[in-house]
This record gives sequence, structure tokens and C-alpha cells, in this order.
Amino acid sequence: MSDTPASQDPYASRTAVHEQAVDGFGTVRVLPLDARADAGTIHRWVSEERAAFWGMTGLTEEQVAGIYAHLATLDTHHAYLLVKDGEPAALLQTYEPEADRVGACYPVRPGDIGVHLLLAPAGPGGARSGWTSALVTVIASYVLLGLGRERVVVDPDVRNEKALARFLRQGFTTGPVVVLPEVDLPDVYLPEKKAQLAFLDRAVAFGG
Repeated sequence: MSDTPASQDPYASRTAVHEQAVDGFGTVRVLPLDARADAGTIHRWVSEERAAFWGMTGLTEEQVAGIYAHLATLDTHHAYLLVKDGEPAALLQTYEPEADRVGACYPVRPGDIGVHLLLAPAGPGGARSGWTSALVTVIASYVLLGLGRERVVVDPDVRNEKALARFLRQGFTTGPVVVLPEVDLPDVYLPEKKAQLAFLDRAVAFGG
């Protein structure tokens, strides 16, 4: 059960694509990102120094909103806001690897799905034990069971050792180190990135 009464939950009226209660953690809802309504929250997160690897540091709130408005027009890339008991907890992006630059860097299998994850800031209380584990569990349930995919691929920057360590603790296994090529299009620019690929198979996560 959520600790936040529905009358106090600003996200209560939004339809979730996935909802899951995690023992000892709370209820997590996966909401399609609203580029305009959620821009302020996402802008605050991506502007922090800890989010440098996300690649949006220095952008205005309007620019962030524009990026996610463009993303919403695509069939191959999707963005979601993870809400824990009525509070924003993480930004999730999923994508089809064959429609993304990572698809040129490893042998894509049928059933693969790419994931990017940015956690909300910890706040004044500091580190939150168990947050990453609980949220990754929800994400894995959504993409591997809910969407029926076979394998998750992540591509953190090789310098982002904390992110990689989190994924490995969740059962991911490392793949190759690759160089993701620069993307320079009218609607999106991504600099070249040296990334450490890692994978999570459905059979490993859920026993089959």
C-alpha cells in the first residue's frame, strides 16, 4: 500500500503502464513521461553534478522538455517517470537497440531491450539503502515480464563505476567495452561515448 493518500498524490490521476508493490520498500508506478508536466523535475535531476553522465547538464528546462517531447514522437524510444508512493523516484528510458547507436556495437538478439536509468537525488537524508535494488527489480519486471522481452542491455559510461556496480549487484553480466558513435541530427545530439555494456537475461532474473 502507498504511504501517500491519493488526495495528496499529484500523480494519482495518471495511468501507469506497470505498478508493483515491493516488500519493505513501497509501491512503484511506472508512468509514461509527460514532457511538459515533468520537465521541472527532470531538469533538476539532470542539472546536478552527479548526473553528468546523463549528458544534459547545462540545458534549460525548456530544452529538456523539448528533448522528451521529441522522444515521445518515436516508436522505438520511450521515457517513463517512476513514482514511489506518490514521490518521483527515477527516470527510465527504454529503447530498441537496433534503432539506437548501441545496435552498431554488439550483436543484437531478438527480444533485447535497452534501458537507461537515472535515480532521483537522495535528498538531505543521504544514501538510501535498497533503492536501486528495488527500482531495478520493478524495471526488470516491467520490461522482461510485462513487455515479454528476453534480455536487458545497459550501456553506462566506462567512467561511471557506481552505475555499473549497481547493475552487477542486480545480476547483470558485463559485455564488451564499446565506443558509441557520435549522433548529430537536427533533433538530437549525442557525443561519442566509451561505454561498458552489461546484460540481464530473463532466465537469470526470473528463473526462466
